[in-house]
Amino acid sequence: MRKDKLYLLTFLSLSIIFLVISSVAINYFVNAAADKVLETQLEFSKREAKQIALLVGSQLENGVTKEKTIDNTQQSIENSNLDAGFVSIFDWSGKVVCHPDIKQIGQNISSKKSFVSSVSDDLTSKDFYNLLQDHNEVGDSLNISNQSLNSEVIYIYPVKNSDWIVAAHANTQKVTEQIKNLRSNFQNILLVMGFLFILSSVLIVRLIGSRYEKKLEIKNEKLSDEIINLSKLNSAVDTYQQKVIDRPLDDADDDSDNMTKKRILTYIRHELLSVSTEDIAYIYTESTITYVVCFDGKRSTSNSSLDELFANLDNTYFFRANRQFIIAISAIDKIVRYGNNQLKILINPNSEVDIIISKNKAAEFKKWLNL
Repeated sequence: MRKDKLYLLTFLSLSIIFLVISSVAINYFVNAAADKVLETQLEFSKREAKQIALLVGSQLENGVTKEKTIDNTQQSIENSNLDAGFVSIFDWSGKVVCHPDIKQIGQNISSKKSFVSSVSDDLTSKDFYNLLQDHNEVGDSLNISNQSLNSEVIYIYPVKNSDWIVAAHANTQKVTEQIKNLRSNFQNILLVMGFLFILSSVLIVRLIGSRYEKKLEIKNEKLSDEIINLSKLNSAVDTYQQKVIDRPLDDADDDSDNMTKKRILTYIRHELLSVSTEDIAYIYTESTITYVVCFDGKRSTSNSSLDELFANLDNTYFFRANRQFIIAISAIDKIVRYGNNQLKILINPNSEVDIIISKNKAAEFKKWLNL
């Protein structure tokens, strides 16, 4: 149940993160793509309007009559594809002179704003994009709506030696649809990519999680076994301690070696002190000095080495934990796991130095406790 909840939360988290990122990415990519489309459309319209204006002006300059020039121009632009951008010519009174749709010739242009007397190149792709959204006057250019053709005049250029103006139209509906299609395509691509990304991420998390859980289960099993073993070990220590208490060293002459000593000679400064082995909690060496620590916390020193002392102590009561320590069974408080299959002995009174039984010595320690 916890696993399913974790995977669900992972899926929801990735979905939320992806939605936030994709919403920003869509706006960025759509704006960038729309800017390129509109910039291309705008440059093409400007170039076409200038070429038509130069062509018409050249004919007038060469003595061609206005009527013939209009007729030639009308024939060249008539039946142009109105779905794309196109050009028209109108005079300063607002009357249409040439138009791809012959029905528009002679009609007056409609304007939501007053007629501008100057022509500007300041219209940018950004202005064009705002024009498509708002259908208002943008920059210094004239906004002329033609509802029947769904077009906007995005650029005007005067014809030299005449009162004519060449207007470049853009099919706003078509351009708007192109931008909508771009947005829709980006959304579809991101949705597919997002679904695949989130699905693959959840599957990878689940796969990694399953492997980790298996390793964790194995580790927990080993840890459980170690806890059980430590519990048995501590129980064995309690049992052995009780056995020693029930059978004091003085009454164990038959079971102990004849060479074992009941007392050892130690020193406190320059004073000799005889210590009963029953009072000894542990013996250890530090800086080549052998210390004997009793249950009451008193510490004295001995001239004998640990090997010499251990050889004369009752092995059923004392254990050589390592090269540094000899411990009495009654002093053991608890046994805990330490490092890699090692044991740490906690004793009372406490030792400032950790008492560690190595992996190899642990088997001997268990045998000493009759395990």
